[in-house]
Amino acid sequence: MAITTPRPWLASYAAGVPDDIEGPEGSLYDLIRSSVEQYPDNVALEFFERTMTFRELGDEIERVAEGLRLLGVQKGDPVALVLPNCPQHIVAFYAVLRLGAIVVEHNPLYTPRELRHQFEDHGARVVIAWDKVVETIQAFPADVAVAHIVSVDVTRAMPFLTRALLRLPIPKARESRAALTTKVRGTVRWPELTGSQPIDPHIIAPTVDDVALIQYTSGTTGSPKGATLTHANLLVNAAQSRAWVPDVPRGTSVVYAVLPMFHAYGLTLCLTFAMSMGARLVLFPKFDPDLVLKVVKKRPATFLPAVPPIYDRLTKSAAAAGVSLEGIQIAISGAMPLSAEVVDPWEQATGGYLVEGYGLSECSPVLMANPVAPNRKAGTVGLPLPSTECRVVDPENPMVDVAPGTEGELVVRGPQVFSGYWQKPEETEAVFVDDPEGGQRWFRTGDIVSIDDEGFVRIVDRIKELIITGGFNVAPSEVEEALRSHPDVEDAAVVGLPDEHSGEEVVAVVVLRDGADFDEKAIRDFVRDGLTPYKVPKRILPADDLPRSLIGKVLRREVRNGLLNG
Repeated sequence: MAITTPRPWLASYAAGVPDDIEGPEGSLYDLIRSSVEQYPDNVALEFFERTMTFRELGDEIERVAEGLRLLGVQKGDPVALVLPNCPQHIVAFYAVLRLGAIVVEHNPLYTPRELRHQFEDHGARVVIAWDKVVETIQAFPADVAVAHIVSVDVTRAMPFLTRALLRLPIPKARESRAALTTKVRGTVRWPELTGSQPIDPHIIAPTVDDVALIQYTSGTTGSPKGATLTHANLLVNAAQSRAWVPDVPRGTSVVYAVLPMFHAYGLTLCLTFAMSMGARLVLFPKFDPDLVLKVVKKRPATFLPAVPPIYDRLTKSAAAAGVSLEGIQIAISGAMPLSAEVVDPWEQATGGYLVEGYGLSECSPVLMANPVAPNRKAGTVGLPLPSTECRVVDPENPMVDVAPGTEGELVVRGPQVFSGYWQKPEETEAVFVDDPEGGQRWFRTGDIVSIDDEGFVRIVDRIKELIITGGFNVAPSEVEEALRSHPDVEDAAVVGLPDEHSGEEVVAVVVLRDGADFDEKAIRDFVRDGLTPYKVPKRILPADDLPRSLIGKVLRREVRNGLLNG
């Protein structure tokens, strides 16, 4: 994938990182099959100390693929996954792809309204879901009803002793069991799929240009859009990630999956990158520092992708518990700014690197990362990955580049950049801009950046008004809609304010209806029923009015500035 345009950042690449990578061949199914063939007896997955080899993983993928085929799944069909991190998630992901079908990832903690909106958009008829959310899906109205629900009890992937302890008649065991599983009816049970015969090897596998994944993201309107990513997009991003860390060995590495794999960040660095490396992927259903440290004592991670709050908590928890983090070689941080207050203690404790990267769901998602080398620059998101190009343009006229070193909107192009949103051609056109010289179009990130003389990119601001809290996107308009549905709320503005723990906290300013009394707790409890917890405002403040434009649109930027300066 040779590029002829100037790329000043190449001189800042770490030793061993190539300028470009070769174009992908085959499919993501071939990626996992290659690891099965090269490392059949190596541990592929570890879950609460129970392990699965690559040979066992490959066999289960083939059986589940056949089970899905018998349920009617065909090439090009969207299949919804609503799963936490667990071995069944990896198996389901690759089994769907084996059929040439399209994976649609969902957050299992979403409320019924949030899940329904996405199901209305993609129209999947088969869903593989954690049994804790099965009833939510079964309650969908007829117009979004699915044909088959495959229910997954994640505790079945745990060691026998762990499962037995969960069934002890003591309060703590009951609480843990209730958090992990529940009884469901009217579904196809996961063991029914794994009990199938392996799929006929002559059934045609997907090609590199087929759509592999629909990854939902929020735009400025707050309406979730499904970014369609091909096998090529995801294969390339896994290859770019491998190229960025040439010293990470294949076949012997250990990767911790503390990031949710339904998120684009966790999906690429755990589901594709780690599996392509023949790595041992240690799965955590959610981030629990005590559980992570228990694994660290036995087997430190070679590679640990996460977000700043996770590194901060692990460093402090390890110090308090007297557990050494030494041996964790490389940590890649994303989704929110990484401060020196987090980096320095981590690197002192581990003896390894902690560097910041950057990406978007539309870009598979990784676009940039700091070198895993002494020349990394704190406060920047690093350098464009191999075969990736970027420009800084005038946000009002994106065909025109700004002067070097000047702030402007980041536009990018590369083999990992998506081709468009699922069944939304107008929204797709809105995020692309033509190349001034007639080449491949550029994707508008909506982020304001500056690039220094060495090619390091610094994020300055966002054109899009998404709030990023704990690594998750929150669309202000979605939260505002929930607030306005409260009988005492006339209008609302939602913004993100800096927070040292989560990057940003969700803050709402509300205008009450005449005669209503302000009750922050009551309003928060009201919207909590319809919003995922991380979207619920941490603070709700009353106001007599909100700043508006000439056409009446609420000016969120002014609201935010007023809160910061007030």
